[in-house]
Amino acid sequence: MSELSELYQQVILDHNKKPRNFHKLEAANRTAEGFNPLCGDQLTVYLQLEDEVVKDISFEGSGCAISKAAASMMTQSIKGKSKQDAETLFDEFHRMVTGELDEEATPNNLGRLTIFSGVRDFPARVKCASLSWHTMHAALNGDNSVSTE
Repeated sequence: MSELSELYQQVILDHNKKPRNFHKLEAANRTAEGFNPLCGDQLTVYLQLEDEVVKDISFEGSGCAISKAAASMMTQSIKGKSKQDAETLFDEFHRMVTGELDEEATPNNLGRLTIFSGVRDFPARVKCASLSWHTMHAALNGDNSVSTE
């Protein structure tokens, strides 16, 4: 295993063990529930959206290490962003994990989120990595639930 992929694995394991923003956000004015029936991952995303800006975001739920780490890092990446910037990150992340975006050759805003680029090589894990993102997208747009069937 290369040093870089080992580092990425360590970051994912850290976010799985100690997920950031893992709580119910009492001030949320948007929420959505996400569920992946294939593996059982489920989560709720809580958003506080004010003046088209994500003032705060959190999540609760259970799932595999990739799912939980992706949700944790997503909340860190989205907090404080405009709704439009959050939607751009959602689009770039989704395109990256599905193999439609070459994050190294194409300018993007993903930053540390590129550690999830390797999931595109494991199609069953793409839904694990993207569940929280689809759920956040649903919450931003006033939808209450999403399923990755």
